[in-house]
Amino acid sequence: MNVLPTQIADVYIIEPKVFGDERGFFFESFNQQQFEQAIGQSVNFVQDNHSRSTQNVVRGLHFQTQQAQGKLVRCALGRVLDVAVDIRPDSPTFGEVVTVELSADNKRQLWVPAGLAHGFSVLSDVAEFLYKTTDYYAPQYEAAIRWDDPELNIDWRLQGEAKLSAKDQQAISFAEFKAQIGRG
Repeated sequence: MNVLPTQIADVYIIEPKVFGDERGFFFESFNQQQFEQAIGQSVNFVQDNHSRSTQNVVRGLHFQTQQAQGKLVRCALGRVLDVAVDIRPDSPTFGEVVTVELSADNKRQLWVPAGLAHGFSVLSDVAEFLYKTTDYYAPQYEAAIRWDDPELNIDWRLQGEAKLSAKDQQAISFAEFKAQIGRG
């Protein structure tokens, strides 16, 4: 596997070795030993999630205030723009954003460590998105920052109006988040 660092410490783009021929392709989508060696830490995944969404769906920017989840994400069908925002209060890259296109074609994955907000937008007609998490979903600790926050200024590469869940429509601004954690 090829591991590419990003501008946020501990966030990595992972490119698996893909073996292909006239019959199709094969790749290891996850290897615990190689993954831990690549990111330089021990990780225990406890939950796998799979979502299907249509074009212009935006999911995020989600995080858990307790039981923070590290996520290893990939797109198995279609294309998404994956987004990670550093919301760790003491991080030197606090407030920085990483965006990367993940697709069934490029087979890239993104490692988003615990303590970051995460989201994605669907660039293709349909996308199936898979992610492994390091902690369990805990709805009582669920929170979200607005996907269209002007301070974060994320280009979600939408081809029309964003399709949001009711939860994401109620998300707080990045300024409100900073005030809550004493960085405002």
